Amino acid sequence: MAYPRMAPLEQYLIADRNAEIAMARTAAPESISRDAEVMVLGRYGYETVVKGKNGFVCMVERSWSAGIDDPDFWNPKLRSPICFNPPAARFNVPLTVKKTELVLAGRTKIQMFEDISSALDKKELPALESGAMCYMMSKQGYLSDRDGRWHPHLMFFVPLTRACKLGRRLAGFPGGWSIY
Repeated sequence: MAYPRMAPLEQYLIADRNAEIAMARTAAPESISRDAEVMVLGRYGYETVVKGKNGFVCMVERSWSAGIDDPDFWNPKLRSPICFNPPAARFNVPLTVKKTELVLAGRTKIQMFEDISSALDKKELPALESGAMCYMMSKQGYLSDRDGRWHPHLMFFVPLTRACKLGRRLAGFPGGWSIY
């Protein structure tokens, strides 16, 4: 199914805030998520509903966290529990919050990406730090119509790097790995 435009906001919201908090916490092991900050999507963007103690931030990302050409960019069914470690949270959370603000303001995909690129160029958004990673351990997430529910995994964020420098095209590179 194609998603040419944003659906009504209500389709992206989770009516039960406690259910969204619980889903966000499934992203990381309980030993991390119990003391993590938790953010949920509200009518005006993401808001912190649980103050954390360990620097980790758990949330349920929506479809617009994907790349501009992703066919599920506006898919209202997408729910992606994710828990960022402190270095990743300092970069990814402001980026996700900004993208969400732009989406809720009615910006098109192209306008949103231009605005984000401009904000990064002007250093209005923080730079990616070394050691940034996130947990995506939840079995509750729905990541796309292609893939449906996804397998638990970790993601490590590195500055823009050509995939071949990471061994992506070498014989024996594990299939199914994504490099972001």
